Amino acid sequence: MKQLKNIFGICLITLLLSACGTKEIVIKAQEVDDIVTYLASDELAGRDTGTEGIEKAAVYIENYFKDLGVKPYFDTYRDSFTVKGANAFNVIGYLEGNDPALKDEFVILGAHYDHIGFAQPENGDKIANGANDNAAGVGTVMAMAKYFAKTKSNKRSILFTLFSAEEKGLLGSKYLAETLKKENLNLYIMLNFEMVGVPLVGKDYTAYVTGFDKSNLAAKMNEYAGKKIAGYFAKAGEFRLFMRSDNYPFFQEFNVPAQTFCTFDFSNFEHYHKVGDEADIMDFNHMANFVNTFIPAVKKAVNAPTKEIKLNPSK
Repeated sequence: MKQLKNIFGICLITLLLSACGTKEIVIKAQEVDDIVTYLASDELAGRDTGTEGIEKAAVYIENYFKDLGVKPYFDTYRDSFTVKGANAFNVIGYLEGNDPALKDEFVILGAHYDHIGFAQPENGDKIANGANDNAAGVGTVMAMAKYFAKTKSNKRSILFTLFSAEEKGLLGSKYLAETLKKENLNLYIMLNFEMVGVPLVGKDYTAYVTGFDKSNLAAKMNEYAGKKIAGYFAKAGEFRLFMRSDNYPFFQEFNVPAQTFCTFDFSNFEHYHKVGDEADIMDFNHMANFVNTFIPAVKKAVNAPTKEIKLNPSK
């Protein structure tokens, strides 16, 4: 009897340890701080396309994916193209889905990792570091890559896409969207993250969705999260933000829900394309909360048994 009790105890401990090992991953503020602070450091000189600075950013992202076990989608992590004779490259990580049927459908999580390099000097500083625009979005996508790589909880396949040459006119996302369309990629949705480094003020949602009325994305994300995390922002339509970020080429090529989440409302951040867009003014507690709030909704979208997020008629 004593031996049986010992065996039972060992089994119970094993089960408890196994349960602990599969607990949900929580992204900490320091993790996004580390990513954004490096990408927005003076060492990278504003990450302009075709420069040494953006090369360093690409290597950093590639190493992050390698450490996670996130594989490249192409032969390497780089999707190469040229911009006015200069070499440019999107950086793409791939996590195959674990469902035999749904893994042939793809979800793209994206953000641009380039910036403008230099801007009007202020107090001797001319580097436009691009912390909010868009190291913050990159940090969000990389944190989500960590979550899914660690939990292996995605039924559909995911592409973690960091775009170059967004600041040159969405050139990186256009190139990739055209490439994937030629390959007949079965794209379900594309979720893009842009300027999420500081929180919205006075809103009853976490982020607004560009092209709000083009699909039921906001409604489904709120349903999946069990609270209102995605909302409508009138100025997004006024300034045509739906067509001004890397979601748009995927909407054009694939005609599926492809939209951007953003927390920049034109009043809560005054350093757009200026040298003041530094990591030390980012709110990393907000960013960690943003990521941890969105992950459960993104996970349910990735794992929905059918394509529940759909374009609205005539949109």
